Amino acid sequence: MKESLVAQKLSSDIAADILIGRDDLSSHSAVIDNFWSDTSAPSELRFLAEIFWSEESFYARFETPQTEHFVVSSMPNLQAKTIGLWERDVCEIFIAPDKHEPRKYFEFEVAPTGEWLDLAIDITSGERVTDWEYNSGMVVAARIEDGRVTMAMKIPWEAFGKKPKAGDVWLGNIFRCVGNEPDRGYLAWRPTMTEKPNFHVPEAFGEFHFV
Repeated sequence: MKESLVAQKLSSDIAADILIGRDDLSSHSAVIDNFWSDTSAPSELRFLAEIFWSEESFYARFETPQTEHFVVSSMPNLQAKTIGLWERDVCEIFIAPDKHEPRKYFEFEVAPTGEWLDLAIDITSGERVTDWEYNSGMVVAARIEDGRVTMAMKIPWEAFGKKPKAGDVWLGNIFRCVGNEPDRGYLAWRPTMTEKPNFHVPEAFGEFHFV
């Protein structure tokens, strides 16, 4: 049985920066405390993830500790997607709207700087094909506090080509990349169990339940 995470429905559409400050919206969350390899991550790297939805949008919210040095851009571009964002501190969510075809999915990333990335992925052929021009219309927000970073993303349903209803199940995974090599941490909600860090493993996806 796949591990699941509940996406609680919001009573109304809200902005991503409002979601940053709201820790009272849901009793459902995932504490992500393992590396991609399924080994336990130290407490200072573990993070919290929550997902939500409204009639207009999908939302994800991440709370991460930050005791180590930031690995971020000194000149972030917030007006366009940042290719290669995965090489710095970032939280990611992969979403497959069709639970019968997890090899077609979307990748969304947000950094502590407020940088973002959205991609459409198709590996049904056995090779990964990435749509670098994919434009989801996502909006993100990030807040850095003493020892903590909170990040949020808001994605309109048009980005997925469909909209769920209560009771639907989508598939996906949630990740965090943090720190510098050789001690860089690659955390995963559903460990991918690959020899080297690799998040693009649809077989490891868990379930997102819309309620």
